Amino acid sequence: MNTIDARGMSCPQPVLMTKNALKNNLDTIEILVDNETAKGNVGRYLSHEGFAVDFQNQDEDTLIRGRK
Repeated sequence: MNTIDARGMSCPQPVLMTKNALKNNLDTIEILVDNETAKGNVGRYLSHEGFAVDFQNQDEDTLIRGRK
């Protein structure tokens, strides 16, 4: 599984990091974000790419899991 730490990054950087990681044909990916905009954008992108998306709050951060 690939985990991306996108905390402190503003969009579109978290989405671009996710897109780049998916070039490796991953079935599961995790992205750690710290703002609502990134959470929404990364979640929508993963859904668009055919992933089931799950959000888990971790203190002030959110772990986004995508599974095919």
